[in-house]
Amino acid sequence: MTSADPPPADGRRGRTFRYEGYEIDPAAGRLTCRYSLDGRDFAEVVTFPGGGRWDDPAVDEAARWVFLLAGVSYYKTAAPPVVELPHTPLRPGEVELLRRFHLDGLGEFAHRNGLDLSDLRIEAPALDPEPPPATGEPSAAARPLVPFGGGIDSIVTVELVRPVAEPALFVVSRPGDRFAAIERPAAVTGLPVVRAERAIDPQVLRSRELGFLNGHVPVTGIVSAIAVMAAALEGRDAVVMSNEWSSSVATLEVDGRAINHQWSKGIDFERLFRGALARSVGPGIDYFSRLRPYTELFIAERFSHLGAYHRAFQSCNRGFHIDPAQRLDRWCGRCDKCAFVDLILSPFMSRDDLAAVFDGREPLDDLDLLPRFEGLVDTSGALKPWECVGEVGECRAAVALAVQRADRAGSPVLRALADQLGDRLPGPDDIAALLVPIGEHFVPDAYAAGAPLG
Repeated sequence: MTSADPPPADGRRGRTFRYEGYEIDPAAGRLTCRYSLDGRDFAEVVTFPGGGRWDDPAVDEAARWVFLLAGVSYYKTAAPPVVELPHTPLRPGEVELLRRFHLDGLGEFAHRNGLDLSDLRIEAPALDPEPPPATGEPSAAARPLVPFGGGIDSIVTVELVRPVAEPALFVVSRPGDRFAAIERPAAVTGLPVVRAERAIDPQVLRSRELGFLNGHVPVTGIVSAIAVMAAALEGRDAVVMSNEWSSSVATLEVDGRAINHQWSKGIDFERLFRGALARSVGPGIDYFSRLRPYTELFIAERFSHLGAYHRAFQSCNRGFHIDPAQRLDRWCGRCDKCAFVDLILSPFMSRDDLAAVFDGREPLDDLDLLPRFEGLVDTSGALKPWECVGEVGECRAAVALAVQRADRAGSPVLRALADQLGDRLPGPDDIAALLVPIGEHFVPDAYAAGAPLG
């Protein structure tokens, strides 16, 4: 698009977003990614403090993917219809991944801002035709990285991978920052931690002041690319994610189009990113989710047996606030994420144990929070929360199981939900179907020990 082209019909949108380039500084252990939007420049810096094999060609290929996927954080400031990559050739499959990353990864952002991004054009030089993707099974001495967020899912992944590999945790944070919600359960694992520090351009943190568009970005995809680069630097052979079956389920549908808050955790992104890595980084680093065939209900049951983590884990978003002064080192007990975790664990952990998890403020004991639970089980007509929570069937199954527990006989929230659901409460066969592996997955056979894959 040139200066003579008319601006987009939506006056909030910019004209052209450009991927300017990236630089690697091995001496500083640093990757710098540069972008621009209608003359405004942005830079993101990712630092890998552990050093590593910077001369490995896989590191440069992985850095290219960090550059490509991290750009979405700056694109969204004005969401223009044209994305230019003048210095970065792309294969056809890479164009498709990048387009989907913007359209589907920013689906929630576009919906909540009332934007139509379907006119997006990606303009880049063409790279050579794609070679067949390389494949390979991990060796007996598999050494994966497990991106670790401190919640139920990544903890279960660690305990599934530990018997068959030599894993290390992978944690991304802001420079010099640490989240207690991650560090506590990470210490319980006893595993080494590989770190990266991501410094987002400070202009993005001033979105309201600068008049930028704002909203959710597919951050799991960005973290995935950074993890692959860390794996290349460390000489590790896989990045093992903790994205479950229900993360592929849309949050809502609008005019026949699925909009998923968790799109970059879902199977479509996993498939596209695996293919792109196999054709660029090569077979030396696999990428898959160990939890892909499992429901949140299945994962919660597994977690209930991991008592060492029960007082250490924390999934409440208040534990991850950018401002340390507003960050909680405990569960808030009132948000959608707290409500979901309490509900999904309630069939498998005692009321006393969950009361201890929430420091005596268990959401299921608070009738004022009933509307949040109604949103999870879809009895109120309210929109499913824009959160990383399970799908409706899993939540209803949790109600059906928990309401039968003797220690939950006095729960007004569970009783109200069960009454509202009535004959929509799942039966034994429906529940059993959620406690076995379901759906497509890419887990290599060598990682299958410890839990069935279906």
